[in-house]
Amino acid sequence: MIDYRSDTVTKPSLAMREIMATAPVGDDVFGEDPSVNALESRSAALFGFEAGLFCPSGTMTNQIAIKVHTRPGDEVICEKNSHIYYYEGGGIAFNSGASVRLIEGNRGRITADQVLVNINPDDVHRPVSRLVSLENTCNRGGGSCYNLEEVALIRKVCQDNGMLLHLDGARLFNAIVAKKEDPKRYSHLFDSVSVCLSKGLGAPVGSVLLGSKNMIKMARRVRKVFGGGMRQAGILATAALYALENNVERMVEDHAHATLLGDALAHQAYIDEVLGVETNIVIATFKAGCDPAKFLHQMKEKGILLYQISPNQIRLVTHLDINPEMIEKTIEAIKSI
Repeated sequence: MIDYRSDTVTKPSLAMREIMATAPVGDDVFGEDPSVNALESRSAALFGFEAGLFCPSGTMTNQIAIKVHTRPGDEVICEKNSHIYYYEGGGIAFNSGASVRLIEGNRGRITADQVLVNINPDDVHRPVSRLVSLENTCNRGGGSCYNLEEVALIRKVCQDNGMLLHLDGARLFNAIVAKKEDPKRYSHLFDSVSVCLSKGLGAPVGSVLLGSKNMIKMARRVRKVFGGGMRQAGILATAALYALENNVERMVEDHAHATLLGDALAHQAYIDEVLGVETNIVIATFKAGCDPAKFLHQMKEKGILLYQISPNQIRLVTHLDINPEMIEKTIEAIKSI
């Protein structure tokens, strides 16, 4: 099967499996796993942060950051389709006792002006606006990327109002590659960044939370409470290190493949709109009367798996297990329906 449901479906390559088999390991809860320590240090240095924390998932790194940055009764400001709100099981309320202020953005992106007008006044009747969370790239926005100049304006609003700024960087490397950015800029803009390693980078498990030494010290305690200590996690950390070294620059191929798929869908009579493709995600909206579920079934019969994200939309995500021959086969299948 050709699987476009997500970039989380990638399998470790033979080279990655070989390096996992020989990974130096120790007890990470005691801080003694050399591979985990190397991954945390490498990730922090790459983005210009003081420290990092390896966790099982991006949901955990996001939820830990929110827990560290807020107190019960505080409010988190984010875009209405943000992963932290839409896909993390109500974790903001469950884990942190915080409420959420949702903003309707542009393909998942919000502006400094929008943040400013959504900050609560100093009023005992209102929750304290404590944290702004952005997502880059924006999943439900079709892999759209933030302009870092706009992020700098949001950062200024946060600083002026005593608020913190977190980044859900589930597909951050896609944005960095697409926009040709310096990763170190992110440490100047955010108080914390979550970087997923099991999506476009192709590692089997894990995300890293980045921040100051003090913030990560508190995050490590929260990770323990959340049950996120993984003991001999170096087997996984070594895979992530391999991914950082070998699977970043090649993301341009995924972006090119996504553009080809988006173009093919945009020319079909049953498609109303394809969101502009910036990275490795394609979101297509079907015309009224056309059934995405039927389309997915027809594609599955041709050996191609896709994902429906709403009653009239599908999503395709390209990744390192998709090759040019698969793209050609998929385009032929799209044209045949």
